[in-house]
Amino acid sequence: MAKVPEINAGSMADISFLMLIFFIVTASMDTDTGLARRLTAIPEKSEIKKNQEVNKRNVFIVLIDQRDRLLVNGQIADISVLRERAKDFIANPNDDPSFPTKKTKTIALLGTVKVPEGVISLQNDRRTTYKAYINVQNELMAAYNELRDQMAKQYFGKNYKDLLTEQQDAIKEVYPQRISEAEPKNMGGNN
Repeated sequence: MAKVPEINAGSMADISFLMLIFFIVTASMDTDTGLARRLTAIPEKSEIKKNQEVNKRNVFIVLIDQRDRLLVNGQIADISVLRERAKDFIANPNDDPSFPTKKTKTIALLGTVKVPEGVISLQNDRRTTYKAYINVQNELMAAYNELRDQMAKQYFGKNYKDLLTEQQDAIKEVYPQRISEAEPKNMGGNN
């Protein structure tokens, strides 16, 4: 009888194990975490105004304390109402005198529109949890996204994400993302 030659499969287990590790590591590499934000450009020295007066009605203060409690303009609020309150502030649909002032602006593709001048000021304690911070950020971004979607449907009959870049830019001029974040601090003392 002729002897059948054997294939040396001793290193096959090692190769399989290395391939498994490679695929596990590379499959989890594209996970994005964090916030997608574009910083505003640094203003020219000629544009900087010293001691600039800020109209209080143009600032929407959102504060997260050390126990992850939410305060909106000094009042305790639940995260479930933040989006609607932010939308009301950002758009000021009824020209409420306690909400942001508006200026009339001519914008390509939209014509003459009233643009609110409000800014959302987000402040948090150093001990605020990341989860609470992200939840607040998500609600504020959702407010901007919903307002942009409403305007996109009104002017172009499509969702904001389906618009051409020029159309999106026009809507961003009406609803630019104005979220100012203060440096975290110890609001409740050294507790």
